[in-house]
Amino acid sequence: MSCNITTGRIVPCRNKAGGLKTVYFADFGTLGTITESAGLITAFSGTPSFFQYDLRGTSNLDTTVTSSSDNGTTFYTESLTLQLQYYDRATSEEIKLLAVGRPHIVVVDNDDNYLLVGQVNGATLNTGNFSVGSGMGEFNGFNLTFEALETAPPSFITPSVVLALDSTTQISTFPTS
Repeated sequence: MSCNITTGRIVPCRNKAGGLKTVYFADFGTLGTITESAGLITAFSGTPSFFQYDLRGTSNLDTTVTSSSDNGTTFYTESLTLQLQYYDRATSEEIKLLAVGRPHIVVVDNDDNYLLVGQVNGATLNTGNFSVGSGMGEFNGFNLTFEALETAPPSFITPSVVLALDSTTQISTFPTS
């Protein structure tokens, strides 16, 4: 395997925005064979159902690369932190399912980049809390942290691949009392 560097990089324009706006969850193992070239996924042979969760507030994706000269290994830790406003029973039930599974997660950032977290090994819900706050103006909802350990960073996905498999089923009715 060649480990030669292939290109340089200029300082880009300042036209990007941080933050996440949407995540999609799919059951582990449903992607099938992935068609990918140069870090861009263009097709899945499987038929996963992607379930869309819209985001606001403090949600982020961080990827840490870890290399060991002694062991000759490199891996990536993909850490996804989600904040879902509004504590409700239906979401609580779905989170119980996410907690025992290893979903594949597609993250959509505020620049409309689609990234696949847990491509090979899936992601685990490592920590979470369900909070109703202590004061009227405090956070009411779910804080979740998923982690995936992979041999490559999250791959980009052609958006139409995900959108074609969107289940269109979302929790949209919240009780008022």
